[in-house]
Order: sequence, then C-alpha cells, then structure tokens
Amino acid sequence: MQTKNPFLDEFAKAMETAMSLAQTAGEEAKSALRAQGDRLAAEFDLVRRDELDAVRDALSAEIASLKAEIARLTTSTASVRATDDAG
Repeated sequence: MQTKNPFLDEFAKAMETAMSLAQTAGEEAKSALRAQGDRLAAEFDLVRRDELDAVRDALSAEIASLKAEIARLTTSTASVRATDDAG
C-alpha cells in the first residue's frame, strides 16, 4: 500500500531542483575556468599543442630536405676534388 506524503514529495522536488542547480553551477564554473585559461594563454603568448605539432612537422620536413641537400653538395664537392687531384 502506497501513501502520499506531502513532506517527502516536496523534499524530493527540492532535492531535484538543488541537483539541477548544482549541475548548472558546475558547468558554468567549467566554462569560466576554460575562458580564464584561454585568456591566460593569450596573455602569455602561448601556442596550442596542435599548432606546435604542425610547426614541428613542417620544420622536420625542412630539416630532412636540408640534410639531403648538404649530402648532395658534399658528394658533388668530393667528386670535384677527386677529379682535380687526379688531373
């Protein structure tokens, strides 16, 4: 047998409202902290991880290209010296 207790019904509604408010406050706090972090990152002139990775990849490719160019020039210089020494 179920009976309706108005006190318990009101208490349950109040708790539901309180939980909803707590969840909303948590989301607001999270977004405020995220905005604060973004502002600090902009103020300190920091870069995001994805931007850093993109620059690192581009520089790695350029370094590899320059190493290949140095190797090519070293090889061609060595062959010119060998030709000069032989002649």
